[in-house]
Amino acid sequence: MLYEEHAINSARGFVRKYLPVLAPVVSIYERLSGKTFPKLRPKKRWYEHPIYYLGNHLTFVTSGAEIKIPEYTDELDYELELGVILCRPLKNASPEEAMKAVGGFVVLNDFSARDVQISEIQAGFGPMKSKNFANAVSNVVVSADEIWPVINELKVRVTINGRPVVENTTNGMYYTIAEAIAYASWEEQLHPGEFFGSGTIPTCCGIENGCFLNSGDVIELYIENIGSLTNSIK
Repeated sequence: MLYEEHAINSARGFVRKYLPVLAPVVSIYERLSGKTFPKLRPKKRWYEHPIYYLGNHLTFVTSGAEIKIPEYTDELDYELELGVILCRPLKNASPEEAMKAVGGFVVLNDFSARDVQISEIQAGFGPMKSKNFANAVSNVVVSADEIWPVINELKVRVTINGRPVVENTTNGMYYTIAEAIAYASWEEQLHPGEFFGSGTIPTCCGIENGCFLNSGDVIELYIENIGSLTNSIK
């Protein structure tokens, strides 16, 4: 989760959707103070180290695959991220070493069951079932040397059923991808072929922009210089 803006936006979205009693308090505070409601900001550790979760590599699919909505969720969401593939082993790496170890980039859709996610978060552990049912990646890998020079200025877009939902750019990471991978390698062996996501690019998920997924939808995620990822929802 490299984007502070996404963390704050999604926290605000969770309040609106799942804790509506608190939403007016948050809104009034932010309107009168001109500041972000303090509880919406990431916890202290996020500002000290990059935060991430470990997903299920066996549930990855690629562009064109059909995504079945898990029977336990009524709130299927998408998350547009930069996907990063390692090509060298790392352990206790510096950001410079981590950067050199990246082989390529893809488009990543980190699907999420939001109603399950909020209950898992409130339980004090996870995410688990809210995340590990499916992730999708584009079927073309673009070499790292093509992306690093423009990593913070790539245009992105989310389209559902042919209708543009949101456009943004990759600018605004609190940590660099290289810093995050270096942290992941702290006293932990990383291997060639391991995969990382940048965390959601701000506004590029339903909990932020209000557009969730339903059965029959077709979602397309696009990142400039990398390409598109398209999946149908069952």
